[in-house]
Amino acid sequence: MTPRFFPKVLCELYIDFTDSFFYLWAMKTIEVVAAIIYESFKEGSGYTQRFLATERGYGDFKGGWEFPGGKIEEGESGEAAIVREIQEELAVKIDVDSFLCTVDYDYPNFHLTMHCFLCHVAHGEIQLLEHQDFRWLSENELKSVNWLPADVLVVENLLHFLKKPLA
Repeated sequence: MTPRFFPKVLCELYIDFTDSFFYLWAMKTIEVVAAIIYESFKEGSGYTQRFLATERGYGDFKGGWEFPGGKIEEGESGEAAIVREIQEELAVKIDVDSFLCTVDYDYPNFHLTMHCFLCHVAHGEIQLLEHQDFRWLSENELKSVNWLPADVLVVENLLHFLKKPLA
């Protein structure tokens, strides 16, 4: 029943807003970091880069491809979190070169906020401790794997970044 002091249209808008607000409020938010690990090498007269993609080995998204990373612990910076996560997942020490982007994506059961950093391996050889496979992908191969939905947005940001002229 519509209260007398609110017009019917206003009540319907309020109900719609409240339902949307409740949905967003009730949805669990997970904040994570991802490493866009690259390696550069000389090819012909120039240099080219390859980017590390990892295949998830567990959970609901097993078999999907992603940029490696994980959750930020309380009080931890994004840079510290990504260094720790990569050590835990791939047993290598990375250096963080720069921030690339933050993507937000609504999965069916949670909202994901993912902060992405361009990194390179500083020390060690990659060992798969949590993933089932990895590939080094050139810029032209970035769309050749079945990326998880949020990582598709990261690939788009990365490709846009790679097309920018150097200042």
